[in-house]
Amino acid sequence: MLKYVTYMRVSTAEQGRSGLGLDAQQRDIDLFLQNYSDVPYEVVSAFVDVESGADNERPELKKAIELAKRESAELLVSKLDRLSRRVSFIAALMDDKKLQLRVASMPNADKFQLHIYAALAEQERDFISLRTKAALAAAKARGQKLGGLRDKTMKRNEVVKANAQRKAEQIAGIVVPLKEAGKSLRGIAGELDKAGVQTARGGKWSAAQVKRVLERLAT
Repeated sequence: MLKYVTYMRVSTAEQGRSGLGLDAQQRDIDLFLQNYSDVPYEVVSAFVDVESGADNERPELKKAIELAKRESAELLVSKLDRLSRRVSFIAALMDDKKLQLRVASMPNADKFQLHIYAALAEQERDFISLRTKAALAAAKARGQKLGGLRDKTMKRNEVVKANAQRKAEQIAGIVVPLKEAGKSLRGIAGELDKAGVQTARGGKWSAAQVKRVLERLAT
């Protein structure tokens, strides 16, 4: 029988307490098991870490890896960045001959393809960081104040963004299946309205809002 050890990670203690992000990861894992896994299969155990993706010393991940090796099971994660955001760490896992790795969101990807994806994702993050620093430096050179009201605005924007992400994950079970069934953005908006689901601000849904929800769920 094919065996799996599942692993999920959220980035902060707050996410760990609220379950933010865990439902989406579990949904991806369940979709993989239902649609791509050979049968019969057994989920031997599930592990969850509440740590930063930049921190490779994660106790639950270590336990998951050890159990997967001991049981000759595949280590199953929803997305590659749930393991780590560092390509060197992911590469080390892939080089381990005793460990079998599977990524739910890329069910047919082999180790080489996963390595390339990890490398490209790391490059993109590095570029975004450089771009942000350059934009801040340019603003400072123009004499633009970067503190004070700007800090308050940033905090407010972070709260708005967090609320929008939370709302997106709450309705993922409705929006994602409709999208996969071929429904248009406008059609999905109509179904949400029919079901009595309101937007984060309590209004009606538009195609643009549905698009933003899908984009948030894809990150």
